[in-house]
Amino acid sequence: MLASAFVAAPMIAQEAPPPHPSDHAFFSRPDFPTSVFYDATATHVPLAPKLNALDSVLVDVDNDGDLDAVIAVEYGVNRLYLNEGKGRMRYVPGAFGNIMHDNEHVRAADFNGDGNIDVVFVAEEDEVHQLYFGDGRGGFTDVSDRLPRSSQGNALAVGDLNRDSLPDIFIGSTGEQGHGGEVIAARNLLFLNDPARPGHFHDASDTLPGSDDQTGGMALADMDGDGDLDIVIGSPTQPNRLLINDGAARFTDASDRLDLRVPMETTEVHVFDANGDGLKDLFFFNITSNVGKWDKDPQTRLLINDGKGRFVDETATRLPAHTFSSWAGTVVDFDGDGALDLLVGAVQVPGFVPLQLRAWRNDGKGHFTDVTLDVVPGITVGRSWSTSTGNLDGDGKTDVLIGGWGTQARLLLSDVEGYRATMPESPKLPAPAP
Repeated sequence: MLASAFVAAPMIAQEAPPPHPSDHAFFSRPDFPTSVFYDATATHVPLAPKLNALDSVLVDVDNDGDLDAVIAVEYGVNRLYLNEGKGRMRYVPGAFGNIMHDNEHVRAADFNGDGNIDVVFVAEEDEVHQLYFGDGRGGFTDVSDRLPRSSQGNALAVGDLNRDSLPDIFIGSTGEQGHGGEVIAARNLLFLNDPARPGHFHDASDTLPGSDDQTGGMALADMDGDGDLDIVIGSPTQPNRLLINDGAARFTDASDRLDLRVPMETTEVHVFDANGDGLKDLFFFNITSNVGKWDKDPQTRLLINDGKGRFVDETATRLPAHTFSSWAGTVVDFDGDGALDLLVGAVQVPGFVPLQLRAWRNDGKGHFTDVTLDVVPGITVGRSWSTSTGNLDGDGKTDVLIGGWGTQARLLLSDVEGYRATMPESPKLPAPAP
């Protein structure tokens, strides 16, 4: 028998890897807040500087009392960021599967009546719309097969359209054949929740008026004061529309009530009382082209309700003039005076150049002034997309999550005084030699 021998290999010293330049040998001075917001992105939002975060909703998916973020990702997997307290977000990989889609929008509601938040996503190029039921603990089950039909989705809204106390789904569709290609006819989709089986849907799309919808943005609101939800539609290729609901989810085209003075490529629609008269007004976010050449006027537009059923374009006397494109933004009372203000995403086109988010203050009578430098922290620059709002840090005031296309999603928190109290002092350096 041969004896076996074990020979110890000589120890080889391992060199420590060089320090990473992002955190080596410098003091990271916190960014200066404004009187309204501070930018908490670096400490509170998962780092993803190239993510196409096109839309988000802030909802409590795990029933712990704070708001979490569900994010629709274009050419990616949709994301769940769980709020771990004070607005600090933790990414939960695989919450909505692991297959990439061309996701455009997300909305949330309790579709199946179990008391937990569910979410629905729509996709554009691959036309894979997704529905997930929440378990109330932050987990989700894919039930997308309950969506009866698909389309090239470019807008999404959720609400009770037939007054049966169940949330329905309205999907805005487009028919673009390839980026910048031929546009063919497209139909919007209306899915009504089944009262006998909540969380199942039947297709009522064929009851919608028109034969070519081409929808890039939409809002559900009671525009005629009769107690049911009507639909305002923004289009990238044709005039915007108003559909009036009869209360049973049957709609009549009343677009002649909209004062549409110029061609628009509308990407998002908001309904709110701009001038404080108790009536709902319309705000359209517009672009000059979808990252192409200069085409249409990208000026955002405000249509004021005249109290007689018409919406009159009073943009020239009420809004700041601009030439940047704005895919989206939000309505929020950021100064706490009771009048709703505007946060407006800004991207320069041609060029697709990231710009600073704009803040426009409402004087209470529907006249807006640009107060960006007083409200928005200077670091907040990006290709701002859909923006969601809610009280994320628990201070009772509204915070803002800004989606970005190919730029970091950013978080503006409102507890400015608390932030100032935690700002570290600059380190003391050695005194200069005599």
